[in-house]
Amino acid sequence: MSSATASDSVAPWHTASTIVAKPLSGSHVFRIDGYSRTRRFGAGTCLTSATFSVGGHRWCIKYYPDDVYPPIITHHDELCIRLHHKDANRVKAQCNISLLDQEGNPTRLTYAGSRTFSDKAGHFGFHLYVKWKVFEESVCLKDDVFRVRCDVTVIKDVVTQDIPPRVVVPPSDMHKHLGRLLSAGDGADVTFQVGSDTFAAHKYILAARSSVFMAELFGPMKEKTSSSVRIDDMEARVFRALLHFVYTDSPPEMDKDDTVTMSQHLLVAADRYNLERLKLMCEENLCKHIDIHTISTTLALAEQHGCRGLKEECFNFLKSPGMMKAVVATDGFEHLKNSCPSILQELVTKLAP
Repeated sequence: MSSATASDSVAPWHTASTIVAKPLSGSHVFRIDGYSRTRRFGAGTCLTSATFSVGGHRWCIKYYPDDVYPPIITHHDELCIRLHHKDANRVKAQCNISLLDQEGNPTRLTYAGSRTFSDKAGHFGFHLYVKWKVFEESVCLKDDVFRVRCDVTVIKDVVTQDIPPRVVVPPSDMHKHLGRLLSAGDGADVTFQVGSDTFAAHKYILAARSSVFMAELFGPMKEKTSSSVRIDDMEARVFRALLHFVYTDSPPEMDKDDTVTMSQHLLVAADRYNLERLKLMCEENLCKHIDIHTISTTLALAEQHGCRGLKEECFNFLKSPGMMKAVVATDGFEHLKNSCPSILQELVTKLAP
């Protein structure tokens, strides 16, 4: 009889890895509001952006209105933009410094280069020099505001990567299955009447996702006939979108022309049912669609539903020169005054020069 054990016959498990040079990239946009004022700050003035990180290194953008950068003293008829490496360690990097047009696209006023920064913090870095006259006649400057973007690529010497295994586990597709369950209505044990539309759903899924649904269907707020619930003060399409999120954890596709209106209604619904993730998604979407026609209703919603980030974004929009005067002339501003009178005093305080 053989003395070999079961472990002797198990095939060895093989793994592998590889080493590659891997670039790490990132970008930062620095907005200068009040260019003409910076020109009057005097020689040697430097304005610095917030610190940003690319490839594990800290960077910032420095703006010299009078191009006086010790120990480099040049002419007094040009501005200088500099990418500054803030860490005391060695790094190789490529950089593009671009002044942007009004659409946010790079112009011909650009610098591109690469170098290895020394071990000393505060290496001189990359510089873009532009004559005042050339800059002031360019498309970069409008309403005394301009933006500069720095694209940084850090070159790492080596990175060890695992070779993909033979068996790859796909990402979860539970949201697809639950979405189909909602569409089919199989096993539904509650219906919602919203206007003239009826929606079938599953109590335990709703309760697991929303504390409000939990209370309405199983708790003290439980409806007398909990198998049929009427929803007032909400459009059917909004409730349909809310159910879609409850089952799939993502909002449905929205028509481009209806994005703002739908996001506003869905934000209210998300707040009503304590769906914080959906509320934040709507808030983020509305931040991207603020204009003179939507600002008043959006700001009112932000105030009424405690959307701090959206409210700050609205205030930033109104800080643009002439914007507050233009918004006051719209019909929406009357709605803002009537629905949120307290916001007017805050507007005065925030926008005061």
